[in-house]
Amino acid sequence: MEAFDIVVLGGGSGSQVATAAANEGLEAAVLEPGPLGGACITRGCVPSKALLHRADICEEIRRAERFGVDAEIRDLDFGAITDAVHDTVYEKADRQRESLEANENVALYEATGRFVDDQTIALGDGDGGEFDGDADRIRGETVVIAVGTSPLVPPIDGLEDVAYLTSDDALYLDERPDDLVIVGGGYIGAELGYFFSAVGTDVSIVGRSETLVKREDDAVSDAVTDSLSDRCDLYTGFEASSVVEQGGSIAVEIERSDGNEDGDGDEGDGGDATPTTLEADELLVATGREPNTVDLGLENAGVETDDGGYVDVDEFLKTSAENVWALGDVIGDQPFKHVADYEARCVTVNVLEETQQTVAYGAMPHAIFTSPQVASVGRTEAELAEEGLEYDAATVGYDAAPMGLILDADEAFVKVLAAPDGEILGCHVVGPQASTMIHEVVLAMQRCSGTVDDVADTVHVHPALNEAVLAAFDEVSDRPYSTAPDWRDAAADGE
Repeated sequence: MEAFDIVVLGGGSGSQVATAAANEGLEAAVLEPGPLGGACITRGCVPSKALLHRADICEEIRRAERFGVDAEIRDLDFGAITDAVHDTVYEKADRQRESLEANENVALYEATGRFVDDQTIALGDGDGGEFDGDADRIRGETVVIAVGTSPLVPPIDGLEDVAYLTSDDALYLDERPDDLVIVGGGYIGAELGYFFSAVGTDVSIVGRSETLVKREDDAVSDAVTDSLSDRCDLYTGFEASSVVEQGGSIAVEIERSDGNEDGDGDEGDGGDATPTTLEADELLVATGREPNTVDLGLENAGVETDDGGYVDVDEFLKTSAENVWALGDVIGDQPFKHVADYEARCVTVNVLEETQQTVAYGAMPHAIFTSPQVASVGRTEAELAEEGLEYDAATVGYDAAPMGLILDADEAFVKVLAAPDGEILGCHVVGPQASTMIHEVVLAMQRCSGTVDDVADTVHVHPALNEAVLAAFDEVSDRPYSTAPDWRDAAADGE
């Protein structure tokens, strides 16, 4: 049996721990049955955002007339788009594999792993077969669980008998569907709904909650829902009850979800609880993800999980088993690639050094790449109200910045939530470049004093969209003098 200092289960962010250990002269092993890079590289963030960039281009062309530009989309080669995205992301995965294989202190196994005990791992072929007693085994003084998640498929009647898509499949279709039903109103359903609608597909989105992306601040959820309602048919407050394939299409029967019997959804208002049937070429199930822990044999290692199968960890990302750590989506805290990379750095420190580093998620940002784009950090207004915390709120439109007027971003805004003493409790940006604009707030929360004055006292480039951030933070600041000019008043006065 081959022995290693560190064994990492999963070839995504966890492989960074193996590389760091190898660079320190330790012997490391990485188990990954598929392409390297995790779900992000080939089945998630990177390919989906590459597709969404194409969607943004289509949207800009359609809006061109508002800026005096005569433009139209005459043709769209859908297959060429998905082929280009596929080639790009798999080339990146191949480069990561080459880099890992070139490290003489790292052994890469194209295999899955199953715990025999807390340090012994049986190797599988990755095809879902049983691990038998003769399976090859390796041993690790330290083991890192970073196996990620897979699309969650809910128990919908008839679903097992139809050909449906998940987010894994929907990114690389050869042909654009004429019409598509998406079951799921979270960020995956919202992003893919935006993409397919932008390239000409008739999209229907079915979501259990009254708004899309329900976990966001209410103002954000409302903005995304309103925007997508102009592009798609939304059935919020509904759920899919059954599906059937008939006549070359898929019929999806939907009904009011629990707690929405009174007709709160976008379609069928008036309290009619009669099921509705939607028909489409394709069905995309985007109802969340679940951890890849079922076949890990965690019970053999004494690794505890929560009710959802996610691995339980402490503030150092250590599991209940000695010398076994976990990071990334498999721990279920914040399922974002940048969070997994951050956690990989923490685990690396805790495994390789005596000083132990705790994880901190209070100023962890995230973004949703719909149109409008969304970015958030900290808590939502509903969370603050539920906790009974006192706070000040300010919402400022992008038109507070001249660049917002230039971009004609009239429905975009920056929302700030702050404690009475000036501590930044949350910030939510909706509009162009939101995922970039949020970072000055993140920096203030993570590396400065974490107060609104950290942002409001900073000199901002003029004209730039971040002047809208300045205006929002200036509004909740107690400083005696404002440095954020109100360009809206100046424009109204003809200045």
